[in-house]
Amino acid sequence: MTGVQFVTDNKGRKVAVLIDLKKHGARLQDFWDGLISETRRKEAGISLEKIKADLVKRGRLRE
Repeated sequence: MTGVQFVTDNKGRKVAVLIDLKKHGARLQDFWDGLISETRRKEAGISLEKIKADLVKRGRLRE
């Protein structure tokens, strides 16, 4: 695959990857979003009503 290079340690094990962002930037963004989503999976959600109330309170949304 062009635009992707693996970095290996002295034993030949892949330890990192270099990605051409001009070529694969959108794919990397999708991958990153997935990682962030996975780390937040166990967080408690916030209700839409609470978000709206907070936005109204801060003057960012009219009632």
